[in-house]
Amino acid sequence: MHLNRRHLLAQVAVAAASLTIGAAWAAQPVVEIIAFAHPPVQSALKPLRDWLASQGSKLRIVEIDMESPEAEKRLAAIGLKGHIPIVVLVNGKYKHTRKDGSTVEFVSFPSGPGTPIGVKGGWSAEDVQVVIKAQKT
Repeated sequence: MHLNRRHLLAQVAVAAASLTIGAAWAAQPVVEIIAFAHPPVQSALKPLRDWLASQGSKLRIVEIDMESPEAEKRLAAIGLKGHIPIVVLVNGKYKHTRKDGSTVEFVSFPSGPGTPIGVKGGWSAEDVQVVIKAQKT
């Protein structure tokens, strides 16, 4: 088959666009929320979910019910087990390093609105936002 110059340039443009779209998809942070589907877990996750929803298609969100076999397999794959109400993974990791060098783990309840009284969260929706924003740059 003979390709004329216009057809060849069109194919090159399509290939370049495909690579650009593929790179954008690959760079898109993936956020997995593995959590129980009942209160108080749902109210504790509301601030984070509201922010994630505001990001539109900039993120890929995966929700997994903590009581499903899929959750059990996913937790085992990342080395967690036991009665954990919430795990948030950003690009497959729940442990992240803050700018000050300390480690934050997106496991159990976050601090902030919706968290049961008496439960001290070790992370916040803002911590997740900072990690996601760092992943996108």
